[in-house]
Amino acid sequence: MAYTASASSTNTHSVVIGICSGKKRIVVPGQKRLPHALSEDQVRQLLGHVRNTIPRTCLATMYACGLRIGEATRLETRSVDRANQVLRIIGKGDKERLVLLPQPVLDELGTVWRTHRNPRWLFPNRCGDGPLNQRVLSHTFAAAADAASLRHGVTSHALRHSYATRLIENGVDIRVVQILLGHSRIATTTIYTHLTTPTRASLHTLLDRLMIDL
Repeated sequence: MAYTASASSTNTHSVVIGICSGKKRIVVPGQKRLPHALSEDQVRQLLGHVRNTIPRTCLATMYACGLRIGEATRLETRSVDRANQVLRIIGKGDKERLVLLPQPVLDELGTVWRTHRNPRWLFPNRCGDGPLNQRVLSHTFAAAADAASLRHGVTSHALRHSYATRLIENGVDIRVVQILLGHSRIATTTIYTHLTTPTRASLHTLLDRLMIDL
């Protein structure tokens, strides 16, 4: 099934080839090198090595929703729109966007919140007076990646790239993926309206299937 959107963007750049003989340089259009993405099995193996519920669910949410680490750690209880099954994200430059929230992850968020019942933060720190520290979560990811024997140097940002990769592998148009990742130049939550109702429904079905038993 194809998933389309009424938005477009390009991520290409030019590669300049220098020649020492003094002749003109040749400019060759090229693609940006894609960041490292983990396979579905690798993600599940990595998460299996995280024993603490709060950081594990935070990392799972990063993967299931394509979030940056700062977006995930600072999620608030009011960020969750259960009725529409979306997360309201404050991204770079304080720009808002809505991302689809798979049902399995929505259920897990409710389960995790009931273990701490913090009035503000979905993923509170140990004291409960602030969000989970990004550095702590990064260390947790690194330890789990080592335990899972993943490639040296892989960071938690790979979860965001892996989310995008899963969508593209399953036929989602790259323009839709750009919208969900917040790469669109449209700065407000109105980007969500660029996805038609059938497209949103199809994406929900796809993500619910991909993220089951995460």
